[in-house]
Amino acid sequence: MFDSKALIRSLPEEPGVYRMLDAESRVLYVGKAKALKKRVASYFQKSDLSPRIRLMVGQVAGIEVTVTRSEAEALILENNLIKRLAPKYNILFRDDKSYPYIMLSADACPRIAFHRGAFEKGARYFGPFPNAQAVRESIHLLQRIFLLRTCENAVYQNRSRACLLHQIRRCSAPCVGLISVADYAADARLAEMFLKGRHSEVIDRLTGAMQMESDQLHFEKAAALRDQIRSLQKVLHRQYAETAREEDVDIVAAVAGQGLLAINHAMVRGGRHLGDKAHFPHNAQDCAPEEALTAFLEQHYADHPPPPRILVNLDVDAECEAALSGMAGYAVALQRPRLEAERAWLAMVEKNAFRAIEAQAILKTNTEGRLERLREALDAAEPLRRIECFDISHTLGEATVASCVVCVDGVMKRSEYRRYNIAGITPGDDYAAMRQALERRYEKVAAGQGVRPDLILIDGGKGQVGAARAVLVDLGLTDLPAIGVAKGEERKPGLETLLLPGGQAPLNLPADDAALHLIQQIRDEAHRFAIAGHRARRAKARSRSSLEDIPGVGPARRKRLLAQFGGLQGVRGATVEDLCRVEGVSRKLAEAIYNQLH
Repeated sequence: MFDSKALIRSLPEEPGVYRMLDAESRVLYVGKAKALKKRVASYFQKSDLSPRIRLMVGQVAGIEVTVTRSEAEALILENNLIKRLAPKYNILFRDDKSYPYIMLSADACPRIAFHRGAFEKGARYFGPFPNAQAVRESIHLLQRIFLLRTCENAVYQNRSRACLLHQIRRCSAPCVGLISVADYAADARLAEMFLKGRHSEVIDRLTGAMQMESDQLHFEKAAALRDQIRSLQKVLHRQYAETAREEDVDIVAAVAGQGLLAINHAMVRGGRHLGDKAHFPHNAQDCAPEEALTAFLEQHYADHPPPPRILVNLDVDAECEAALSGMAGYAVALQRPRLEAERAWLAMVEKNAFRAIEAQAILKTNTEGRLERLREALDAAEPLRRIECFDISHTLGEATVASCVVCVDGVMKRSEYRRYNIAGITPGDDYAAMRQALERRYEKVAAGQGVRPDLILIDGGKGQVGAARAVLVDLGLTDLPAIGVAKGEERKPGLETLLLPGGQAPLNLPADDAALHLIQQIRDEAHRFAIAGHRARRAKARSRSSLEDIPGVGPARRKRLLAQFGGLQGVRGATVEDLCRVEGVSRKLAEAIYNQLH
């Protein structure tokens, strides 16, 4: 029996992280505390726990704690553990580190670009933005006002004349010297100031430059600067209809409805409203919106720097505010809206949260309906929660790739997709390729290690389905249903034939059947994923030089050979004596190269 009282007596009154474990030492819940002893004791002494937490406490068989130096440090550790362990009773938000940014490259004439993923050294990044549309709108605005280039360096460095963007006044064409490097860099600095929210300073600098050009009788340049200022003021006037202050604020609202809970997050940077993004937490059944709001704030701002002010629609524990401030290294205020503009912002964010819930509810209803219809069509006894689909792609047997895509509860799970590079078969033998793919996927399932699907879809006819079923028989998985999806006449969607197991007659569903639509969606995704993998493998193989397979021909010798003979075709046409004349190539190596290429 778990002795909570004895454990609590041993806990320190220091900040840290606690992990609640079940009888099999699986982590049920991860939490942080300003005082570990007081926080952990509250689970066993309070009687007003939510049903979800009460159920969790009933399964606790042990508690592990880690003491930290501060509450902010505890918050970071808690967030890392939640994302790594995904405990059953923690409210989880998708680890979305792929928020879009605007990038200014480190080149002498910086390129402005849309960016996701890891940051490059030397480049400057602005964001994150709530969605891709906000980034593209901002880039379009900066192009129009500051005429910055968006082309890749490979294009920029090889242009001989200005492109179309220069002709429509969206780029100052530094590629062909129509603007000096110094002047372009000055425009890039102004764009950087604008992205940082220093709008008034940008306008003041442009106004000063316009006046200087006018005083020197450079009226064309002064007129261009005047147009730049007008464009900028027009944009800012439209934004300042909502706010007259150049400030950074986030607005976060938690709302519940139709059995769903949503967190909507909007961003204001430099007084410009950039848009919002809705988040739906996992493990949030019977969870209060206040609890979900706190979880979002702690998890999101552990990965992204918070602005000085965050407006919320519900009261948040003061400990959360202190933890965010400690983690950020500056004061972060969690506030309810006070001004009329702030209340308008929050009302808009809440309204969009309810709209997101409505859309999600419709999607959920449609998804559940399609799954139930598929179960009925296939006469399955149990719900088809996990569906896996296989497809084969190659070009005349070259670079054969098999794909396996996964659909869970009607939603495609990209993190569980797999590709298999097929080798050791007769080129073009789709049946052997399908056998190899299923063997590699389900041998772990047969060993009790992998996740069992409820339904297997095979994109193909009787041959592919027969190969798949033979593999399942060999692995002792005859209870797994494998169904073929044979393309209809002229491969037209809606005319597919389902090849059922157990000698059942093939099934043709109506073109407007919800079950068929779900099968088509999964099949098409498997097809797309297989083709993408095949093309990548084929491109890699075709870009590989046959010289790379010759022992003794490393990068340096390969480079000298290609330079000497003008490419691989020239090397192939060379005699052994010709090859011997290349620096570093002995007669023995020349003979090996000649024999390999002929």
